[in-house]
Amino acid sequence: MKKHFLAVAALAAPMMMFGQSALDAFNISQPDFRGTARFMSMGGAFTALGGDLSTLNQNPGGLGVYRSSEIGLTLDLNFTGTKSLTQGYQESVSKTRFNCNNFGYIGAVYTGSDIMPYFNWGVSYSRSASFDRAYKGKIGQLNGSLTNYIAGLTTSEGWTTGDLSGNNTYNPYQESLAPWTSIIAYNAYMISPIGSSNKDYTGMWDSNSSGYGTFDVRDKGYIDEYSINFGGNFSDIVFWGMGFGITDVEYRSSVYYTEDYDNAIIPAAPVASGEYTGTTSGAGGFGLDSWKHISGTGFNFKFGLIIKPINALRLGLAVHTPTYYNLKQEGWAGVDYGYSSGINGYTDTNDGYTDYFEWKLRSPWRLMAGVSGVIGKKAILSADYEYRPMQKMGVKDYNNNEYTDINGDISTYYKATSIFRLGAEYRLNQNWSLRAGYQLQTSPSTEAAIEGNTMIFTSGPDDTETTPSYSFDRSTHYISCGLGYRYKNFYVDAAYVNKFRESSWRAYTPNNYTALAPSSKITESKNQIVLSAGFKF
Repeated sequence: MKKHFLAVAALAAPMMMFGQSALDAFNISQPDFRGTARFMSMGGAFTALGGDLSTLNQNPGGLGVYRSSEIGLTLDLNFTGTKSLTQGYQESVSKTRFNCNNFGYIGAVYTGSDIMPYFNWGVSYSRSASFDRAYKGKIGQLNGSLTNYIAGLTTSEGWTTGDLSGNNTYNPYQESLAPWTSIIAYNAYMISPIGSSNKDYTGMWDSNSSGYGTFDVRDKGYIDEYSINFGGNFSDIVFWGMGFGITDVEYRSSVYYTEDYDNAIIPAAPVASGEYTGTTSGAGGFGLDSWKHISGTGFNFKFGLIIKPINALRLGLAVHTPTYYNLKQEGWAGVDYGYSSGINGYTDTNDGYTDYFEWKLRSPWRLMAGVSGVIGKKAILSADYEYRPMQKMGVKDYNNNEYTDINGDISTYYKATSIFRLGAEYRLNQNWSLRAGYQLQTSPSTEAAIEGNTMIFTSGPDDTETTPSYSFDRSTHYISCGLGYRYKNFYVDAAYVNKFRESSWRAYTPNNYTALAPSSKITESKNQIVLSAGFKF
């Protein structure tokens, strides 16, 4: 793997594009906030509370609190708005999604023992993460070009025109070790050979050039978790639980990035064989379309305790092992291009073959602690803290060989994130309750990565990835409120949740071959309406 070339990875598009890189590992491992309506309306501060179907995915010790069986279902409606601010130009994209957020069953068995009066078990399905996000923007004034970036890196690697050019008997995607970004750029005339050497290249930009660009990203997918848990309590003081989680990952990304120029360095009209005949000055542009699909499964183990030293106080602790994933990935890229010299057309990596490989991911472990207090029989106050060392993620190939370069990138780009949760519930009467909550997730990204002060490598271990843009997240805030209704053994809960997050996007990593890469401020605001219903028996 040519580490210094990884940064060139792929041709286009923003935000956390998946590929077998540090960025991909983070996307699948990043924290999300989902659960039942009661859980979400109280900010998810349930580590010390229990008694909710969401505890099967958070603190299994909450299973031990149950003294009766329960079955429940949660649905949610998501309204997501994403804004990009690029050189003073703002553009918005909105999406609406409907999901089944949670479904579970808990069985409580009375043992008749004073030592452990109840033994409980539970199974649940939950959507633990959603990748649905879309945004786009316009770069009003380009001060450099992705083509110059690729040309400089291709030259520094010493790849010849023979390595990059395909014909009826030679397929560079299959037969050359050259990066796919260089190959597709060469065959779309985005980079041109210069001088007498067949391994020196120039991009389209020079000091007389002017132009603009656009980017458009569409991501969708999810992580679903199926949990099996067991728990109980000792003398109604110590409540314990343990569980196994099986996860299902599905991610798809469609990305389009363009650059258009006047007074650019473009190829002169080639001869019939398709060879370059030099460069000229003129107008030109390209559009890079990238597609990616990651799928797979994983498993984890959870253990938790809740201790009730007095009736008014509960203390909670939970530990989650890393989730160990086996993943399959395929990707494709294409370029449509046109130049005033009369060259226009389309080329794609399918001229070789769709990129396909399998890899393994270890997400970070999780540690949670919480405290809750019961005020009379009217109110509950709860606070949680969670620690996730994102820099401890790890990736391997299918044969369990560690990708040391990518794991080094993970420790460079990411740091531990802390999650603070606060929740409150007030019982108006025996039927109705009001709830409110707040959650803060600190930034998992290092300041150097956010500010563009370090090289970011995205092309994967085999240089077959074709999306050089990336983003890093800042802190995430959730504000929630809700209402609950109880009638005999039946309950209905409703919640409203607002999510706010800012991210920093760049078209490609900083380098020595072109001016500062275009950047944008991405602001995501999501509103969720969550409805849960269940029955206890």
